[in-house]
Amino acid sequence: MQTPLVFVGVDVSKARLDVAVRPSGELSSVTYDANGITTVLAQLRQVRPALIVMEATGGLEQPLLRALLDAALPVIVVNPRQVRDFAKAPGQLAKTDTLDAQVLARFAEVIRPALRVIPDAPTQELAALLARRRQVLAMQQAEQNRLDRAFDRVRKRIAAHVHWLSDERARLDEELDDMIQRSPVWRAREELLQSVPGIGPVMSRTVLAELPELGLLNRKQMAALVGVATFNRDSGRLRGHRTIWGGRASVRTVLYMATLVATRWNPVIRPFYQRLRAAGKAPKVALVAAMRKLLTLLNAMVHDGTPWRPVAAPDV
Repeated sequence: MQTPLVFVGVDVSKARLDVAVRPSGELSSVTYDANGITTVLAQLRQVRPALIVMEATGGLEQPLLRALLDAALPVIVVNPRQVRDFAKAPGQLAKTDTLDAQVLARFAEVIRPALRVIPDAPTQELAALLARRRQVLAMQQAEQNRLDRAFDRVRKRIAAHVHWLSDERARLDEELDDMIQRSPVWRAREELLQSVPGIGPVMSRTVLAELPELGLLNRKQMAALVGVATFNRDSGRLRGHRTIWGGRASVRTVLYMATLVATRWNPVIRPFYQRLRAAGKAPKVALVAAMRKLLTLLNAMVHDGTPWRPVAAPDV
């Protein structure tokens, strides 16, 4: 008889790791520390899983994820919303760490999500710096909004904080510059991306850190991954509005800003956007189409390793 495939779900919390194995139904729980990770690795090497599934937990999963990748075990981190919807489908409303691990194992067995590129440690560090830069920028904008209507005693403190945040953002930019310059691969990739009119350092570095799949997927897969692919909303005779959904919000945000610039200065994106507007498309609809087109151009450039050439590409 053929040996059945083994699927594993791991629920990660601050203190513990709960592990569920299917189809055997084996359950285990260990402390989430170096010893616990070693125990889990030993257990998983014995069962030889076809797939291990964990939820994204705001970074808590990273030490275990890195250990599993170093051990060459097949692991994927999935969106918690997908797993929760999967759990609710058969009517399971209860939620505990052990139940969550079992649901993750069942999700792995039934859905079998495809393995995807996992950023290496330097790329994760670059992503963390970019995330911190976004946080600092958000705090700076919030404090600047408070400054205009604050009392005099408070205004000085806010102004001091705004000044510190400005300096901190400059320090982060310097550190990001240093990381890029120390990596020949990143430096070449950034030069390639920034050769496109409309693409600046924020966009290129966000792509480096948070979109490692660029150049490895086709244009439709890339559009869905970023969240600029339109999805139907039809039922019977009803033809609803097509909308974008899901994807990587941090990448989509900077792509939006880059496309705004490109609709003014990029010799391919600008006429494409203007043609859609002249055809009666709403501004946001035309802009999303331009985002998708710009992303397709970047994907093709990275795949071929060729810099920007201002030749009109086919509509997407």
